[in-house]
Amino acid sequence: MAKKTKITVVGSGYVGMSLSVLLAQHNDVTVLDVDAERVGRINNKQSTVADTEIELFLAEKSLSLTATLDKQAAYKGASFIVVATPTNYDSETNRFDTSSVDFVVEDALKLNLDALVVIKSTVPVGHTKSLQEKFETDRVVFSPEFLREGQALKDNLYPSRIIVGSQCKAGAEFAGLLKQGAEKTDIETLFIKSSEAEAVKLFANTYLAMRVSFFNELDSYALARELDTKSIIDGVCLDARIGDGYNNPSFGYGGYCLPKDTKQLLANYGEVPQTLIQAVVTSNAMRKDFLADEILNKSPKVVGFYRLVVKEGGDNFRSSAVQGIMKRIKAKGIDVVVYEPALNESHFFGSKVIRDLEAFKGLTDIIIANRNADCLSDVQGKVFSRDIFGDN
Repeated sequence: MAKKTKITVVGSGYVGMSLSVLLAQHNDVTVLDVDAERVGRINNKQSTVADTEIELFLAEKSLSLTATLDKQAAYKGASFIVVATPTNYDSETNRFDTSSVDFVVEDALKLNLDALVVIKSTVPVGHTKSLQEKFETDRVVFSPEFLREGQALKDNLYPSRIIVGSQCKAGAEFAGLLKQGAEKTDIETLFIKSSEAEAVKLFANTYLAMRVSFFNELDSYALARELDTKSIIDGVCLDARIGDGYNNPSFGYGGYCLPKDTKQLLANYGEVPQTLIQAVVTSNAMRKDFLADEILNKSPKVVGFYRLVVKEGGDNFRSSAVQGIMKRIKAKGIDVVVYEPALNESHFFGSKVIRDLEAFKGLTDIIIANRNADCLSDVQGKVFSRDIFGDN
């Protein structure tokens, strides 16, 4: 039997949890987290995030996976330390807050003198290079992830590509471990510099955001001119050069990645001339303004928001587009109620959370649903949704 590699994954969100499960199929994986509840869940074979595939693997697969709060024990003897801590965009500094990543990298290098430290958290272009220079080491590299919320493990099992910001032997070994855990074969793999790998992540997500914005603006035009959105999109997307992915209108792009990554890429431009990246960021806010006005024009007294999560099957409310609509509606003094089964609180930013779906339906004049649902079929007359194709 081949000797297992010891891997430490720092952070147990979507990225950390999915990578840990993927790698724990053939290796000894330790998850390091600062949250005792999350550590307990992992050690009880429970997922810290809503992801059907992760939950299934934890329940049915033989995984060598443990979690700890003890960084000394976590780092000791690890060949690879994967950094998967959150980097939120800070509007005051106009860049990602990389403090959690920087702290982990410094600790990892001090407590383990051999491991390759692989940053999976999204960082500004050039950040990994700055860490290499600061700590005078080549043991820190960047490797972007391309995961969807709620399908993170699936996207690791069937990756579109693997990119490692390193040409060193250890970087190739890390890519090999990702391939070993995947179910897809013949995975396109790139070994490039970390700064270029950081740019790939930001440009890829901004392109997706641009596509979402394009079809949202198409929908805004159709709404304003009383045209059928679906007919236009169908006709446009029959062009093979355009295709039909990411073409379902929404209230805007939201979630963990796209809002912050587009803003970070815009900030990275600095003095470099651009108009398109700025337009993508501006378009997302403009879409919410337009749709909020459409809702307000119906003169509702009570507006209900059906679900706040970014995607069906997920549990993330952060930066969900529907919240942007909610804020604009509430700013006009309209009474707002929320139906969100994933919320335990009685109120959400001052709005009452109603747990009984039938009561929620009866109380509202109009129901806002970023994505439609079968359970709203009996009240379709008062549902406002831009969901044309019934997918995320």
